Amino acid sequence: MTSLFDRLVGAWELVSYRLIAEDQSVTYPLGKDASGFILYTPDGYMSAQLMAADRAVYASGHPHAGTPAEMSAAAGGYIAYSGPFLVDEATQTLKHTMAVSLFPNWVGDTQVRISKLEGDSLTLSTSGPVSNRGFVATPIVDWRRARRNH
Repeated sequence: MTSLFDRLVGAWELVSYRLIAEDQSVTYPLGKDASGFILYTPDGYMSAQLMAADRAVYASGHPHAGTPAEMSAAAGGYIAYSGPFLVDEATQTLKHTMAVSLFPNWVGDTQVRISKLEGDSLTLSTSGPVSNRGFVATPIVDWRRARRNH
């Protein structure tokens, strides 16, 4: 049987990013039409990029010259982090270590992801609910293997 590590390697395209609250209600922090990719490399690195579909462009047209409001809105609709990853084959869990992150609090942090990989579908979640400003929910991110880019 092929290892989880070997089956993860490659590019995955976002299907959905949702939060399941304790009362089982569902919210979509970046919207139902969010897009993104997660990449796993053969040498043990990963990168995740997720964004809301309706992010406004900067009036200046320059990535470092947005107004404070434009930059705040852009960051509020984006999740990005990259770094090393480890696989626990026995528990089918992943450890993502954030060497870089749009969210500064995650830099240097290692987070565990529960994985479910079936064919070309990958689901990642936390081991349980997390709290964010009093809102408690379990994040669930669904991916499908990206088509080869020839």
